[in-house]
Amino acid sequence: MALVLGVDSSTSATKACLRQAEAGTVVARASAGHPPTGTPPRSEADPRDWWAALASCLALLGPLDDVAAVSVAAQQHGMVVADGAGEPLRPAKLWNDTESAPESARLVAALGPETWAREVGSVPVASFTVTKLAWLRNHEPACFDRMAKVVLPHDWLTWRLCGQAVTDRGDASGTGYWSPADGRWRPDLLELVDGSRDWAACLPEVLGSTAPAGRVGQRAAQDFGLRPACLVGPGTGDNMAAALGMGLGVGQLAVSLGTSATGFTVAEVPVADPSGAVAGFADATGRFLPLVCTLNATGVTSFVAGLLGVDLGELDRLAGSAPPGAGGVVVVPHLEGERTPNRPQATARVTGLRAGTGRAELARAAFEGVVCNLLEALDAMGGAGVRLAEGPVRLVGGGARSATFARVLADLSGRPVSLLDDEEPAATGACVQAAACYHRLAPEEVAGRWGLGRARSVVEPDPRVEAEAVRHRYRMAAGPA
Repeated sequence: MALVLGVDSSTSATKACLRQAEAGTVVARASAGHPPTGTPPRSEADPRDWWAALASCLALLGPLDDVAAVSVAAQQHGMVVADGAGEPLRPAKLWNDTESAPESARLVAALGPETWAREVGSVPVASFTVTKLAWLRNHEPACFDRMAKVVLPHDWLTWRLCGQAVTDRGDASGTGYWSPADGRWRPDLLELVDGSRDWAACLPEVLGSTAPAGRVGQRAAQDFGLRPACLVGPGTGDNMAAALGMGLGVGQLAVSLGTSATGFTVAEVPVADPSGAVAGFADATGRFLPLVCTLNATGVTSFVAGLLGVDLGELDRLAGSAPPGAGGVVVVPHLEGERTPNRPQATARVTGLRAGTGRAELARAAFEGVVCNLLEALDAMGGAGVRLAEGPVRLVGGGARSATFARVLADLSGRPVSLLDDEEPAATGACVQAAACYHRLAPEEVAGRWGLGRARSVVEPDPRVEAEAVRHRYRMAAGPA
């Protein structure tokens, strides 16, 4: 029985999923942690830790002799600079590293936000790889000069699996130097970082959505027990993989609550938002994935749980016992700065505290602050011309395990929230891509055959909740974007 292996290498953990190649039935799952290092604005990781975490996962899955194809999804935007053999020259700068905020401002000013949005679909904030390259040139010129390749986290893992420096259009679209509309690298934009480099030689090849990167190399075969005949898919970004894993259709809205919060949908045409709120990414099928992202999500609720001396389950129960609106308490959740709105130097704050405020109100305000922050970003979708279909919001990520997050999202968005059978859609989406390579089918056809995106429950919005009043208090506390 042929199996496919999907990998999701996120900010703090790697997850691996084995599925039957034909039916998509789950055979086994495993995960292993690799927390980043540094304190805001710095967030970095040694790419070799991702490889070690993957090895730990695969050891738990058991014999891998029947794996016919593997594909890797990973966190977007991160910068891995390597020598010609693929060895990292320094720790990877991750998507939530905002040290490059000054470089971001200078790059945007050089062309203007309208030009950036038109040329690459997005206005580059400090998360984007192009800004991190500018930071590297300014702060570590010796390392910059030694750089032979710059790749994304999923690219590096794929490179190590099969020996080929490749990427896909979905993850490439988050760099700030690849055009979703034209389907090509823009090395001319990298000349704003350094005009003397041969940038084309530094960039990986962009593969089609079902074009194999190669086959498992000797190193991966030895480290993981995979067969050398095993195909390696092109991989993609975690949000693009999640869309595959949910079987997300055109206009359907998905929200992922994890370390960051994202809201995204599939679109037939490219999106260019000069406000910078909506990133006009490509997806992993040949279509597009307009997306909004906020830096602060479940880390905020974990932080407040620590302040209150409770675990996450107790925090959820406390928050659920407080009334909507949290008695007027508002948490502006910018613990690590913020991406949307673009406030890399921002800090969190709490307003509305009174002598009678209790732990339950503060707990609920943390959940409401995260959701309000994301909803403000999602409001920009319509302004960017993105058409969202009627129907439930699909909620995934670690936050989907929280009854309070689902309830608050439903009440404040006014839309039903669908909780899916599969809580790890990025790893599932990587499986879909691996199966698409193996069967030579379109990824969306594989997702349809597997029946992905089924809901285990739906949370309906409570019409008694004064959602606009809650959101208005949040806007007043957060200040103008």
